[in-house]
Amino acid sequence: MELKLSYIKEALKEPVNIGGLLLAGAAAAYSATTGFLEPTMVLAGALIAEGAYLATVPASTFYRKIVDRRSRHLLGEHRRKQRLELIKTFDPREREAVEYLNWMKKQIADNYRKFARLNEEPPQVRELESTWEAFVDLLDEYRRRKNHLRTINRQAVENQLRQAERSMQFADAATRPLHEKNVELLRRRLQTFDDIERSVKRVEAQLQMIENFFGLVNDQVVTMPTPEHILSLDFDGLLSSIEMTKEILQQTAPIMGQLDSLNREANQLRPTLAGERR
Repeated sequence: MELKLSYIKEALKEPVNIGGLLLAGAAAAYSATTGFLEPTMVLAGALIAEGAYLATVPASTFYRKIVDRRSRHLLGEHRRKQRLELIKTFDPREREAVEYLNWMKKQIADNYRKFARLNEEPPQVRELESTWEAFVDLLDEYRRRKNHLRTINRQAVENQLRQAERSMQFADAATRPLHEKNVELLRRRLQTFDDIERSVKRVEAQLQMIENFFGLVNDQVVTMPTPEHILSLDFDGLLSSIEMTKEILQQTAPIMGQLDSLNREANQLRPTLAGERR
């Protein structure tokens, strides 16, 4: 779900516009019954008013701000529901980590209001909500990549590569290109495996950083000498590192598809080479 807005369509769906059209239709029907006015005149006036409405309201900066704010809210609600459904697919240990951080987030806000004797927490504390959301998204990416790595036997691939390299050395001119292709595929498989493994370690470190940061914030809130003390915590540094991790994951996302493709290609080549050996 993305913010793809048509301000004209939004204006058409506004209750005030729908109400005006219904009122115009009722007035035209009433005029046709009583003969007080020509119904076509009523409808023509309604069409002129509708044209003026659509020409001015959707172009209004004030109206566009209202639509944008409303759409962002709907998008946020949609993503929140998706994230809650995603959490249900986590295993018990993963759900426990997510639920603990969610509890910690609420605990921090409550403790801040309690010890600072204020009704509202500062923006930095409210940013923990988006940090928790990032934790859920990163945890999903982490487990997906981790599970993918578990399906690959690296030692078996390395053994296949050594065997393919030996076969390539002694192959005749006709079959050598097949062995060369197989060697290339196996080397690329190992390279993509290493790339995914590095991204998994990066995400794992980021998840641990978020967990520890939540604990630090809670400790600082409980022991802070003044409400302003919370501002000294490096919220911006944490958010920057999360964004950097997300960018790295986006850059390495095609690797997952490449590895699947390489696995299929390697499996297609194996029967051919086995047939040659026979």
